[in-house]
Amino acid sequence: MIRFVLNGKEHAADSAPGRRLSDVLRSECGLTGTKVGCDAGDCGACTVLIDGLATCACLTPAAQIEGRRVETIEGLHPREPGALQRAFLRHGAAQCGICTPGMVMAAEALLRREAKPDRAAVEAALGGVLCRCTGYTKIVDAVLDAAGCGAGPEPDVGHAVGARVERLDGVDKVRGAELFGADVVPQDALWLRVIRSPHASARVEIGDLAGWAAGHGVQVFTAEDVPGRNRAGVIPAFADQPMLAANRVRMAGEAVAVVAGAHEVVTALDLDSAPITWLSEMALDVAAARAPEADLVHDTRSGNLLIAGLVQQGDAAASIGSAAHVVTGHMQTAHVEHAYIEPEAGAAWMEGDVLNIRACTQAPVMDRDDTAILLGLPKERVRIRPAATGGGFGAKLDLSVQPLLGLVTVLTGQPSVLIYSRAESMQASTKRHPSAMTATLAAKADGTICAMQFDGDFDTGPYASWGPTVAVRVPVHASGPYKIANYRAEARAIHTNGPVAGAFRGFGVPQAAVLQETLLDDLAAELGMDRLTLRRRNVLSDGQRTVCGQEVYGVGIGRCLEALQPRWDAAQISVAEYNGRGGRKRRGIGVASCWYGCGNTALPNPSTIRIGITAAGQVCLHQGAMDIGQGANTVITQIAADALGVAVHQIALIDADTAVTPDGGKTSASRQTVVSGKAALLAGQALRQQALGMANMGPDAVIALSEGLLEISEEDVTRAIALGDLPKDAQGYVLAAEETYDPPTEALDENGQGVPYAVYGYGAQLAEVEVDLDLGTVKVQRMTAAHDLGKVINPLLAEGQIEGGIAQGLGMALMEEFVPGVTENLHDYLIPTIGDMPEIHSILIEVPDPEGPLGAKGLGEHVLIPTAPAIVNAIKDACGARITQLPARPDRVLAAIKEAQQETGNGEH
Repeated sequence: MIRFVLNGKEHAADSAPGRRLSDVLRSECGLTGTKVGCDAGDCGACTVLIDGLATCACLTPAAQIEGRRVETIEGLHPREPGALQRAFLRHGAAQCGICTPGMVMAAEALLRREAKPDRAAVEAALGGVLCRCTGYTKIVDAVLDAAGCGAGPEPDVGHAVGARVERLDGVDKVRGAELFGADVVPQDALWLRVIRSPHASARVEIGDLAGWAAGHGVQVFTAEDVPGRNRAGVIPAFADQPMLAANRVRMAGEAVAVVAGAHEVVTALDLDSAPITWLSEMALDVAAARAPEADLVHDTRSGNLLIAGLVQQGDAAASIGSAAHVVTGHMQTAHVEHAYIEPEAGAAWMEGDVLNIRACTQAPVMDRDDTAILLGLPKERVRIRPAATGGGFGAKLDLSVQPLLGLVTVLTGQPSVLIYSRAESMQASTKRHPSAMTATLAAKADGTICAMQFDGDFDTGPYASWGPTVAVRVPVHASGPYKIANYRAEARAIHTNGPVAGAFRGFGVPQAAVLQETLLDDLAAELGMDRLTLRRRNVLSDGQRTVCGQEVYGVGIGRCLEALQPRWDAAQISVAEYNGRGGRKRRGIGVASCWYGCGNTALPNPSTIRIGITAAGQVCLHQGAMDIGQGANTVITQIAADALGVAVHQIALIDADTAVTPDGGKTSASRQTVVSGKAALLAGQALRQQALGMANMGPDAVIALSEGLLEISEEDVTRAIALGDLPKDAQGYVLAAEETYDPPTEALDENGQGVPYAVYGYGAQLAEVEVDLDLGTVKVQRMTAAHDLGKVINPLLAEGQIEGGIAQGLGMALMEEFVPGVTENLHDYLIPTIGDMPEIHSILIEVPDPEGPLGAKGLGEHVLIPTAPAIVNAIKDACGARITQLPARPDRVLAAIKEAQQETGNGEH
């Protein structure tokens, strides 16, 4: 027995001396507020206090806590959030919430030592805890303001939209009470592990696997046990990925079998001892896959081409041939890992004949439908009950643990649990598409852009995933938010034996934007024109047509670039002064724009929202749009509250569950504020009309709800409705409304002409960097980000999205590069830490969209798109180095500096 003090009480743990403290706390003590993201001390999510010092519980063996004092997030303030936790809520410092307990504990340790730390001290104390969502700014602000006032203000009725409403689901996040995929383990559950291919391409021969399993006291399941169609995919027309591969694997990490048994047996099992023979084959990269003699990843896809997307109008080639100024460039980008702090995890169990699955996800209805297909079950016999999602960014749109859990539970009748390790998560999850792109941009003598050609190959890996979406979306967006009369853009999704490339915050648009925006800087140099001026001269405006021929309104890109002008002018002066002093560090500034269509490309994209009032007078919002940290639970509730005419905190949220919430659609493509928000607006308005009609009151009447009573007042007249006297509907509501919204789009023709999106968002960012000419290192010092939200529903959450998006864009620009077969942890794969982040200034622009709810536009993906190109342009401004391959690692920066010096014949920039 190991005896220690846990959250102020004596505790004895019957644990092996070498067992991780994180396991002891979570499994034996039931304290799941201590999160596990890596088991290697890389992420810091498991931070606890041992004798007052912040310590990674995953690196601490149980023997080391004998006689010591251990504190977890649950022990800080058991009844209600303390001052530090309140500051996290007030500043919007928690997004998905998986890292929040670790951040709070690290900050608590600091504040006990130092009541008034400065910003540098906070950054140093929290430097060991990674966050993939927030960009860290609001976390640091919260710690600095930990002694501030309590809860943020509650907006008046009718004024929720536009207010800095604290995250409505935030209290559980800051207390460590939010339950993620690994936090609920059914009693007597089978624990699962997956046997995966060590080869990128191989034939598979399975021996006496049943005998091997019996000898080890476990059960094992292969493709032969899959009762349904062993092929699924997020886009039904391209479904091609097996749950368990049969006789051939097409990627390293592909699942071929799942092992189930008691926890202690399964975790100790050597999976490499299983009787499986791998006959390795040559693995294809994009160059090899496109060769005429290449083997086919899929026999039915000639040339290893999954799909090509095309948009063209006018005659780009002829216009380029006659243009006064022409620039051409190329760009390569790498695999990028989503690196959410929560590895994929979940559990499954049966309730009657209904399979229940609880797991991290961005798309519960899609999970249900695909799992049902794989298991040969009708949809009504599969229920997805999502756990909190500890970061997604696109990868948790695809199935992961769900069908494997379902397979074992359906075939055995027993509950099951599957929790990926960090290495397994990185091996099995989708990545951002690597790209190889070329483009040409042409302009008239006055700087008016007259033509553009774009061509790109995108490595989609062996299975379709979201490759079709990337191939179709990139040509629409590769023009940037600019008016270009003559245009041709083609993007191809190519099959290889690399990792599956899927959705990642932007669906290929961030890659294309790097090339397009760096070419704009080259064009400005050719013209002898200021780079910001060139962009402002060519941006789209209301009533103009895009490269798809769509007439657009509510276009805010001009306002965004205008908002950057003062900082642009000031930064040019300060950079010139600094560089004029000489030295081996040079500063530069860069600018880039973005636009992004919200929702599916030229396809149906509906969301449904239900609002009901109970006989007791409670307003319930059935909101199936997954909140993965971006704030959908709060934003959609704000819209619904104002539409109905009640206070935002009067609404009880019924979170995503395929049995009780309508389909809110997937959380992707920056669609939830626009699409689910519009559905919530319509549902709230419809319910309000019902209530006003019952009381025969006008549109300006005031609604008030109390215990069992609905009161509606207009001028000096009040009518009361006893809710208990009204009949209940099938969901138990006495008044209810359910509305669906599907954005109006039109299919694209063979030239990509049509209406791909009903709503676009716009933005522009200015990067200020410092480059070390000797080391090739780049430090981003400041980012100024102006984004057009149409209508700002919640400024607090919008700023958090901007800061988090910039963090991911900075990682893409400078450090993030997943190397298949090599990268397997968060130590080798670098994401921005708190010390890497620049000062960020957010400028929220409101140019209302005629279709968006209350004029609102999406934001989540837009904010990442201009970051990398702005940084790359700033690097060139600082030292003359044109970066053509991301990330801009120091060795690549040094090589580009050397090349620039050779071209100019000057050893100094």
